[in-house]
Formats: sequence, structure tokens, C-alpha cells
Amino acid sequence: MSILIAADTTFIVQGITGREAVNLTRECLDYGAGAKIVGGVTPGRLGREVHGVPVFDTVAQAVAHHGAPIYGSVVTVPPAFTKDAVFEAVENGVKLIVIVTERIPRRDVAQMVELASLRGARIIGPNCLGMIVPDVIKMGGIGGPAKNAAQAYKPGPIGVISRSGGMTTEMSSTLSAAGLGQSTAVSIGGDAIIGSSYAELMGLFEADTETQGIVIYTEPGGRMEAELARWVTEHNSRLPIVAFMAGRFMDEMPGMSFGHAGTIVEGKEDTASEKIARLAQAGIAVAERIEDIPEMIRTKIAERSAA
Repeated sequence: MSILIAADTTFIVQGITGREAVNLTRECLDYGAGAKIVGGVTPGRLGREVHGVPVFDTVAQAVAHHGAPIYGSVVTVPPAFTKDAVFEAVENGVKLIVIVTERIPRRDVAQMVELASLRGARIIGPNCLGMIVPDVIKMGGIGGPAKNAAQAYKPGPIGVISRSGGMTTEMSSTLSAAGLGQSTAVSIGGDAIIGSSYAELMGLFEADTETQGIVIYTEPGGRMEAELARWVTEHNSRLPIVAFMAGRFMDEMPGMSFGHAGTIVEGKEDTASEKIARLAQAGIAVAERIEDIPEMIRTKIAERSAA
């Protein structure tokens, strides 16, 4: 099984005629069984095709042409137009929206997330690479070209959630090399405001009977780890979790930021050391090195099974 997407998931690509989107579309079509990309949207480009995918001026046209609801959309339009694109998708019944675009104004992101919540839709991102179910489907640029994604991601029992797109692949590749494949890997985005946090995805993994453990990549800044620790404790989660915390050096360099826009340390609770302590209190192990993760999650799964 998997979460969020499966072999029969239909989706569109908004901004499909842009250079990045053209490559992304090819990668998704080539991977696994081939993604069911039923249309693309770029205003003024009606009638064109991108790798055989028909292009429409609007999401409404794409839905009408498909003749049925379209489940997802990958949004690759420029930041100034992202909110309009997401609103259009949500109002036309799209339920899963992967926002690749970065540098979107925070106010726009907050409004997109609010509308999605009101309409029963889910946003992944922004500033993310999407998600992948190994050997089945990928939605977004995660893993890069199909042959590279096939090398890094293997089917298995570990769910992966990461604020970094690149580290989603790095951790998954490390797990795969150790014989631990992934049920679903999700790049959630590194911005200060995103559509789906660790805790918001945990319930989905919890319900997936084939997922036996979770690996996360996290950074200083923000309160998502506190939310995750609280969720795990309150729900008595069946899933063992191993985390990797990047940027520990920031604790010794007050005022410094690095990496993603979300790595803004506003107070002691946002520091790496405080986050590690909070995760540990919830039974979440934190790896010193990425290469330590496979053995740690394997051990925790065995301990949980024995108990």
C-alpha cells in the first residue's frame, strides 16, 4: 500500500509548458507504470501537447476533457501566479496539490492552505519535490529522471518525510542500500509555512498496514517537531520513528540561518538541541549520521515487534 497516491492517481501539471515542467512531466511519465497525467494547463496554449499530454487554458477545460474529477495537480507556475493557480485547482475539485514553486509570499501560502482546508483538499509544499511510491508512481520532480529514481527508491516498509527534497532521496537511497525500501516518500517543503507537516501525514502512515516505521529529515526552526512529538504521544503511535537533525551547529551561532526559508530560529524551542530533546521524550530516536539510520530503524522495528 501507500499514502496519498497510487498507480491509478490522475493529475495535471499547471504551468506544463515551462522548461522545468516539461522535464518533470517526462520524468513522471517514464517512472514505474507511468503516471496518469491527464492534462496540462498554461493559459494561451490550448491545443498544444507536452510529451503527448494535452494542454489547456484552464483547469476547468482539463476536467471537462477528462470527463471525470481529477485527483491531483503539480503546480510549477511563477510565484506571483501560484495562488491563482492553486485556487483554480481547488475550486475545480482537485484534492491533492503539490506546489513545486518556491519564494511564494507567505500571505499567499496561508490563503492557499486555508482554502484547501475549507474544500477538503491537501497541499504538499510549497518549495518541494513531491512524492513517490517506489516502482509505482511519482508525482513531482522527486528522485530526478526515472532511471535515477529507480536506483534510489525501492519498495518496502519505511515511510519517509523530509523538509528537503534532496535529502528525501539521500535518506531513501541509504535505506534502499541497506535493504529497507519505502512505502511512500514525501518531500513536504522547507518553507516557514507549508501545507502538510510531519504530524499531519502521520495519521495516513499509521493507517497504512504495510508501513512499519518512519524516517524523517528535519532542521532547526519552526515548531513541526513539537507537533510531531505531541501527536506520537497522544495517539500512542504504533510506528517507530528515526529522525536526522541537520544544522546542529546553528546552536553555537545565534542569529545565523542556513538552507531553507523555514530554518528561522525565533527562540530556544526552535533550536536543534531543544528539538532533539523533545523528540527523544516522545520516543523518537535522532541519528548522528545518515548512514546510522537503517540500523536504528531496523532495531526499533524489531523492538516494537517483540513488545
